[in-house]
Amino acid sequence: MPNAPAPALPARRAVFFVSDSTGVTAETLGSALLVNFPGVEFARRTIPFVDTPEGAENVRREIEQAARSGEEPLLFTTVKDPTVSEVLDRAGSTRIDLLGGHLIELERALGVTASEQQGQYHGVGDVERYFARMRAVEYAIEHDDGQSTRALDLADVVIIAPSRCGKTPTTMYLALQYGLLVANYPLTDDDFPTDGLPRAVAPYAARCFGITTTPLRLSQVRHERRPNSRYASLAQCTLELRRAEELYRRTRVPFVNSSTKSVEEMSAVIMQSLRIRP
Repeated sequence: MPNAPAPALPARRAVFFVSDSTGVTAETLGSALLVNFPGVEFARRTIPFVDTPEGAENVRREIEQAARSGEEPLLFTTVKDPTVSEVLDRAGSTRIDLLGGHLIELERALGVTASEQQGQYHGVGDVERYFARMRAVEYAIEHDDGQSTRALDLADVVIIAPSRCGKTPTTMYLALQYGLLVANYPLTDDDFPTDGLPRAVAPYAARCFGITTTPLRLSQVRHERRPNSRYASLAQCTLELRRAEELYRRTRVPFVNSSTKSVEEMSAVIMQSLRIRP
């Protein structure tokens, strides 16, 4: 009896994040919804500053081209101008308006009509909060991958993990999104064997948080950086992750597996575990 044909792999679903400003809000909120569908692969495209009908027409043509090569694209928008929205509604996609009825609900609750100024919800708003986030980003860059131990006593969080487990994206997200001062430190062969945390971060154990992943996933990520190296071998990845997890448990450092969670989810776990209120 002939073998049954292998089932066809689902095509990547085209997703567009379109905004009349930077696109950060559309991409963040849209991605938070998409994370609930881990079995679907998405091809994402962010298009900022679509604030005229002409700009929207260009987007519409791009979406219609994507639709011809697969399933109907998904379109997440944060656009306030109704003439721009009207063009996007004709794009042959499933449109999710991330403002939608929420502004109407707020108008009713506040008794005030929403401003028609484009991109206003992306503005700086609280200036002090904005500058706090910028300072946090500068701190994160300085303290990325153990480059500096200066002012570690100021850190809200110290992320520790073997190389390529997701320290840097999580660090930057916590800094930019919440204004937290976050340092990260790589666990290397030089840090083992040890009974406690590495000397550089040991004084800040109460602020430490660990990241782990699966050996196969770590090996795949490292192969992209250094193909066919000992650093990327499955044996080396297995060893490093085992030592790291033993260290976390021995020193009572909370940790999370990055292979099953998004950066947003990991950040929420970190803040909850360390009892940080943004």
